[in-house]
Amino acid sequence: MGILDFLTGEFIDVIHWVDDTRDTMVWRFEREGHAIKYGAKLTVREGQAAVFVHEGQLADVFGPGLYMLETNNMPVLTTLQHWDHGFRSPFKSEIYFVNTTRFNDLKWGTKNPVITRDPEFGPIRLRAYGTYSMRVSDPGRFMAEIVGTDGEFTADEISFQIRNIIVQEFSRVIATSGIPVLDMAANTADLARLVVKAIEPAVAAYGLSLPEFYIENISLPEEVEKVLDRRTSAGIVGDLGRYTQFAAAEALANPAAAGGAMGAAMGAGMGMAMGAQMAGAPAGVAGPWGAAPTAPAAVMSPPPPMVETVWHIAENGATKGPFGRGHLGRMVAEGTFARDTLVWAPGFAGWTPAEEVPELARLFTVAPPPPPVSGG
Repeated sequence: MGILDFLTGEFIDVIHWVDDTRDTMVWRFEREGHAIKYGAKLTVREGQAAVFVHEGQLADVFGPGLYMLETNNMPVLTTLQHWDHGFRSPFKSEIYFVNTTRFNDLKWGTKNPVITRDPEFGPIRLRAYGTYSMRVSDPGRFMAEIVGTDGEFTADEISFQIRNIIVQEFSRVIATSGIPVLDMAANTADLARLVVKAIEPAVAAYGLSLPEFYIENISLPEEVEKVLDRRTSAGIVGDLGRYTQFAAAEALANPAAAGGAMGAAMGAGMGMAMGAQMAGAPAGVAGPWGAAPTAPAAVMSPPPPMVETVWHIAENGATKGPFGRGHLGRMVAEGTFARDTLVWAPGFAGWTPAEEVPELARLFTVAPPPPPVSGG
């Protein structure tokens, strides 16, 4: 057996890589002494690139396909080796397979709050987080700038540096965007495009690109969020004075819903207090009927609660109720409660027409009598 036959059978002639991991970016083809047979077959699959490094210098980069490692398809390596086309001895080089597919669902986030100036709230602190995807766009540059001679390089080894770049550029973009904090949720897509545009030059220097970048959330400090919640609640209430009047009127008109008699008393007390406040007559100031009494220095005890009479009405042989006086007033306006309607309340001996009860008779004085029937 000649020496060439020995060498032909001694060295491997098929070079390929099947990746069964999810985070390996670079894998070095291992061979004793890095001896590669002249004329060996190199298989590069879709989503891969093969980088030849000879004596510490990048020689060639191969994309997807099947290659015969000969001088006619490796001109750079041929120049380095000064090969003769008829010489078929093995050569010593390192072959790195680079994964060029996307690495998805990588996380980023601000470790510390970003201070920015909001046009409405002034200086404010923000936090943000999201996801991004990364891929190798220039295998040669990536090998030269990042990997070096690492035999197995994973995404975790570069993702920390990418996160630092993202946070730095995000902080700069968010501080100069001029977008109000309350509008940022509606503009996350625009902010993401600005951040990616600012990041591209830095990651391209590593031979990388970010095909996808998402801002999932921009949040304020918890204390600021509580203040915003209170501000939102005040906005929903609107005019506090009118809201209080409405609540007092509801308590007077429907004491059952406001807690029975006690609710009615509280509603009346609120109504009187509001009336005094809206009248604008502080203690000791003269009013239309003379000087108002000066408020005593000591705190007086509240008056006993008012107890409102509740009424039942008889209609078409059925009993309805109980109703408060305010409810009956609305029924008068609606035409469903008349002077001859029979009423009864605790303490009454029997059913009585409403107009014969002084407390209820006043309800009909505010309503005009029925119009007279015009003559024919």
